[in-house]
Amino acid sequence: MDIYKRLEKDHDKQRELIKSIKASKPGSEKRAALWTDIKVELEAHASAEEQAFYSKLMAKPDGTDDTRHAVEEHQQMHEMIEKLDAMDQSADVWDDLFGELAHKVTHHVDEEEDEFFPAAKDTLSDAQETKALKEFNDRKDAEIQKQEELAD
Repeated sequence: MDIYKRLEKDHDKQRELIKSIKASKPGSEKRAALWTDIKVELEAHASAEEQAFYSKLMAKPDGTDDTRHAVEEHQQMHEMIEKLDAMDQSADVWDDLFGELAHKVTHHVDEEEDEFFPAAKDTLSDAQETKALKEFNDRKDAEIQKQEELAD
């Protein structure tokens, strides 16, 4: 598996979690558990992606603008997660804001897969891609562990 397929695997998981949350009953235990899952997934993925993948692209002049845009979207998603976390999951306003987050996530991952990854393939060497995959996996594992410890 290369870095692009690894990131796409996470994106597929994120899309599935979004669908499951939308299908869940407001205020239910299932929704609360799914919310925890997607929060951990999104935060861990973003941190690992920024360190292992985006940092390599930022070092290249051709990768700077797209990378800055992607990091900005991560920050916007993080802020939405914080707002959602402070809200009652049974409230209509929670569903509305989650809908905005879901749209942001879907837009972001589609944009990465359709535009960002092809450009990155032209920018990064095979060795950089291999290193990025290892760093991504290591960092994501560490981030998930950190998120789980915070939740306990």
